[in-house]
Amino acid sequence: MKAEKFTLVRHFDGFPKTTDFKLESEELPPLKDGEVLCEAEFLSVDPYMRGYVRSMTPPVTMIGSQIAKVIDSKNKEFPKGSYVFGQMGWRSLSVVDLGTKSFDKNAPESFRRSKVAILELLPDLGDLPRSYGLGVCGMPGTTAYFGFLELCQPKEGETVVVTGAAGAVGSLVGQIAKIKGCRVIGFAGTDDKCAWLRQIGFDVAINYKTCADIDAALKEAAPKGIDCYFDNVGGMLSHRIRQQMNLFGRISVCGSISSYNNKTGEVSQVPVPESTTVSKQLRIEGFNVTRWWHRKNEAIMQMATWVREGKIKVQEHVTQGFHKMPQAFIGMLKGDNTGKAIVKA
Repeated sequence: MKAEKFTLVRHFDGFPKTTDFKLESEELPPLKDGEVLCEAEFLSVDPYMRGYVRSMTPPVTMIGSQIAKVIDSKNKEFPKGSYVFGQMGWRSLSVVDLGTKSFDKNAPESFRRSKVAILELLPDLGDLPRSYGLGVCGMPGTTAYFGFLELCQPKEGETVVVTGAAGAVGSLVGQIAKIKGCRVIGFAGTDDKCAWLRQIGFDVAINYKTCADIDAALKEAAPKGIDCYFDNVGGMLSHRIRQQMNLFGRISVCGSISSYNNKTGEVSQVPVPESTTVSKQLRIEGFNVTRWWHRKNEAIMQMATWVREGKIKVQEHVTQGFHKMPQAFIGMLKGDNTGKAIVKA
């Protein structure tokens, strides 16, 4: 049986290009005891992939998670016909050896160091789509749940700002903040995204690309200042938001997508944050979701409950066809998606 896979053939210089990838096929070996054969159904494209591949040595199979169906198995824990979540990378078919319960060389180092298994049975999501296992009931949902609630510790009546607010994580953070009784301000890059944010409950949505005066717009949106900031983008926008934080404000740093696609050697120029951090006595903490992976079921079940109750609304940006993985990845980095970006194989 032949599998298709995308190989990363060179490191990115600036925005990734389709020519940085090569579609290849390989013959899969027969299954050995303990192994399973998985066929990809949905594949995830996420910002973290852009940063993690810097530590990899091309040519190498492109990293990424997927939801797959077990189409053959020699492992009783993963019977034929079951659905799984795993870090198999950009592959149509994967033979997974579960003997070590660890990730292969293509997985992000943080996952290899964690206690996350290479393959896990997909949680029972009931009436919810399986694709949600890559979004609201998967890693993005777990990231939003713990990254916001554990680090920002929001209180009813506080003001929360979210950047990258129309993305997979940011859109969930904003809705969780509303559930907790907060005023929520989101930044996004198009008018359509801002309109969607208001539809799902954000009190204010600001288009950072067209806003003539972000400082003034933010002051109008948050007249009492900002208590919590969930930072997905970094850069100058984060600097401006920090200037309007209240005393003892809390900042959860999830990512810095504003600089992910810098060209080799290009350094972002942003004012140093120490003065504001000291004067406002801010608490700033970065995180990786694997910190709470042992508690992931808590997040998954709560997010699923909120979805069923209508408290969290979900939007997926679906690209059809495994062969369009590079285009979906590049589009996500350019902000083409609203909500979670996935590929249906």
